[in-house]
Amino acid sequence: MNHSVLRIEVFLRRLLTRPRLDVPLLIALLLLAGMGLFFLSSAADLAWRTIGAQAARFVLGFMLLYVVSRISPTQFRHWSPALYVLSVVLLVLVLLLGEGRGADRWLNLGIVRFQPSELLKLTTPMMAAWYLAQRPLPPSWRDLGVVLLLIALPAGLIALQPDLGTALLVVAAGAFVLFLAGLSLRRIGLILGVVLLMLPVAWHFMHDYQRERVLTLFNPESDPLGTGWHVIQSEIAVGSGGVLGKGFMRGTQAQLQFLPEHTTDFIYAVVGEEFGLVGVLLLLALYLFIIGRSLWIAVNARDTYARLLSGALAMSFFVYVMVNGGMITGLLPVVGVPLPLVSYGGTSAVSLLTGFGVLMSIHAHRKLNQ
Repeated sequence: MNHSVLRIEVFLRRLLTRPRLDVPLLIALLLLAGMGLFFLSSAADLAWRTIGAQAARFVLGFMLLYVVSRISPTQFRHWSPALYVLSVVLLVLVLLLGEGRGADRWLNLGIVRFQPSELLKLTTPMMAAWYLAQRPLPPSWRDLGVVLLLIALPAGLIALQPDLGTALLVVAAGAFVLFLAGLSLRRIGLILGVVLLMLPVAWHFMHDYQRERVLTLFNPESDPLGTGWHVIQSEIAVGSGGVLGKGFMRGTQAQLQFLPEHTTDFIYAVVGEEFGLVGVLLLLALYLFIIGRSLWIAVNARDTYARLLSGALAMSFFVYVMVNGGMITGLLPVVGVPLPLVSYGGTSAVSLLTGFGVLMSIHAHRKLNQ
């Protein structure tokens, strides 16, 4: 009992001591959150309840970022299997008890309602890094198979909700761990070949609306008032913004409700219409700085687990930005991926900032004696 109290006392003392946060990354994240609230206030037509709710989530997310940054990566390594199992159990509970708009994606615990699939974006690469860090690299075929199973289990459960977009992001997060573990080009080619061969099977199990989204990618004008509506209105919004945009709250596509989901998945189109190419490039430059800084932290990590995990988190963040940008410009199917820290959404913002807390921890403990 005394030993447990002592450990809690040491942990609290570490939380209260001077923070060792990566200042450039922290400033960039604060700027991104501030820009996100600014863009959201325009997209939401100054709905202060919506803006306040998002601001409260940012406060919670940055608090978690700070707390998580004080925990040693060694501790995260020990916790990885338990966190992964807990996340998968929550996914099973979602299938049994979940609620959502046309899909079982949320757990309602009374005082809080959250989306457990967001946790897997963090715990899946943690588990994959934990498994590979204690084995010879590059991974053998056996270890490769085990990691692929660890990735496929949560991705399959998320796809059953159905939430294909999040399932693909979880797969990407785990796949980046394998890639950073030194997987040879030959094995990467073989895996991609198997994936291509499995596409007809996957197509058979996809829902009708998911197939329509893929087909719409090639010809959105085939159903301009149905499945092609999102993409067409998004492209109109982005194209009409020009270089400097129409100005704050002057975008017709969002303000006149032509653009669906303009506070969530398609908020980047609002940025393009109201703030033009300049606003889009400014936001993109901030994203690139955050990704670059995160990769720098990964390069300087102290051990294999920290390098694999931080690199996967950095590259996953890149994928979120790339997929959302591809959606609003018609280059990728609409898969429901929000724009990180800009789109309205609670669980997504909090989980992303928690992930950056892990990166801060890896940065703070990058020296072997820390």
